[in-house]
Amino acid sequence: MTQSQDDEPNEIVAVARAAKERSEAAARSMTARAKSWPLGAIGVGVGIGSAAIAAAVIYATRSKGGE
Repeated sequence: MTQSQDDEPNEIVAVARAAKERSEAAARSMTARAKSWPLGAIGVGVGIGSAAIAAAVIYATRSKGGE
């Protein structure tokens, strides 16, 4: 009984190879997903918008000086 070059020598090696292929595929998927959304620019925009809203609220609620 001979094994071809494509067959795994045992089930442990086959499972290890399958796990490695899944982890590599997951890494490629995460890389592709990260490139599709400009998260840095979105985060900066949200930060600036939040600061602007906070400044507007502080300005609107401050008392009018001498009164």
